Amino acid sequence: MDKQKVILSHQLEQVLSEAIGECTADRIFVLTDETTRQLCWPVVSGFRCLEGVQDITIPAGDTNKTLDSISHVWSSLQRLGATRHSLLINLGGGMVTDLGGFAASTFKRGIAYINIPTTLLSMVDASVGGKTGINFGGLKNEIGVFNNARCVILDTIFLRTLDHANILSGYAEMLKHGLISTESHWAELLSFSIDHPDLALLGQMLSKSVAVKERIVEEDPTEKGIRKALNLGHTVGHAFESLALQRTPILHGYAVAYGLVCELYLSVAKTGFPVEKMRQTVRFIHENYGRMPITCDDYPALLELMTHDKKNVGRDINFTLLGSIGDIRINQTATRQEIEEALDFYREGC
Repeated sequence: MDKQKVILSHQLEQVLSEAIGECTADRIFVLTDETTRQLCWPVVSGFRCLEGVQDITIPAGDTNKTLDSISHVWSSLQRLGATRHSLLINLGGGMVTDLGGFAASTFKRGIAYINIPTTLLSMVDASVGGKTGINFGGLKNEIGVFNNARCVILDTIFLRTLDHANILSGYAEMLKHGLISTESHWAELLSFSIDHPDLALLGQMLSKSVAVKERIVEEDPTEKGIRKALNLGHTVGHAFESLALQRTPILHGYAVAYGLVCELYLSVAKTGFPVEKMRQTVRFIHENYGRMPITCDDYPALLELMTHDKKNVGRDINFTLLGSIGDIRINQTATRQEIEEALDFYREGC
């Protein structure tokens, strides 16, 4: 894939107008969910470059990242006369950019799309890197393709629309980026006042976080090697998230935070990650994200969910672990007993 164009913008209308002009589309469509239709569409609806666009809206929430929702998008594009030369603009969080990117990548074998992420999580994670997809069969992101947006426009104006839980959700991915980057980056994230965030400073930290992901994706766009670094916290995290979908859904970033606790424990046990740095990180997570309530009776279901992780080879459960901050160890495996010990630590540790 070509390198994805990512623009950190403070002049959203001008940047979007230029991006649309580069696509030379015959028709333009905007995809939102019910939440971003209410909170984010008013920010851009008066832009001249969006005059006459056709809008498509889907239900909000990850539980709606489904075949039914994507079928609705395909049907709407077809009914409204989209062609292979049309453009889809995805205005929303990670669910919208994932699903919209997949819809665009598959409709008429692929039309152009632009991502305008509106949550911190989608800015640092979902909208950047060319991963698209939907949930299927109770599993996260089971169906999808790699296909870059023509452009990803990041504008911190949308952070003002977020509640604290959604700020925290995105911040978990930033914390992951710090762990796979440098000790100074990690330390800055742990010292940031997340309870009363300075949005200007958060925007600067966002830029640094996106740069970590961009650098890794450019080196390995289709996740054959080092891009697996970005899965730190996700093998266990996706299992937590999938289990929660059967009960009370949790935000993706919270699941990643819980997964980081378990996978940092495994990193200490298997690859020598420093205990004190693990404890500092885990303490930050427990203080800000709490714990998803699980018992030993949930372990078999969580382990079964982990066997479906896309990094796995055969029945071995594959992890990305750390030898130290920035010392990335991909393609690590753990025994059932080791994983259960990590889950014990998650439930009972510091």
